[in-house]
Amino acid sequence: MRPISTLDAPKPFGHYSQAVVHAGMVYVAGMLPIDPASGKLVEGGIEAQAERTMKNVEAVLEAAGSDLDRLVSVTIYVTDMSYWPKVNEIFARFLGDHRPARAVVPVLPLRHGAFLEIQAIAGVDPDKSRASGEHLA
Repeated sequence: MRPISTLDAPKPFGHYSQAVVHAGMVYVAGMLPIDPASGKLVEGGIEAQAERTMKNVEAVLEAAGSDLDRLVSVTIYVTDMSYWPKVNEIFARFLGDHRPARAVVPVLPLRHGAFLEIQAIAGVDPDKSRASGEHLA
């Protein structure tokens, strides 16, 4: 197993990796709408939070030698199902025609007051896979 860490996504708040690569797959930890530069929750409501969270997932995937087109499965946790139409719209904008398996789970409040969290699994492109440590924070 190879842990992944990039400065382009929020630092973990606990004892875990941003992602782990194993057997040709990358397992992305739950990403929150935290700006990696400031370490703070983005402002601007559900749209801004969904966009920042997708950018964080994308950054971790890229650090692992993957990308959004290689997503296999995505779990999206939302604190209010009324947010779902906007989250789905932004998700579709990021993924275009690509349609990974997906689950949407309503949850109680998330850390820092975030409205959503995204966890993902994707395939790793062996030609893009980077050596462990190249993007370590």
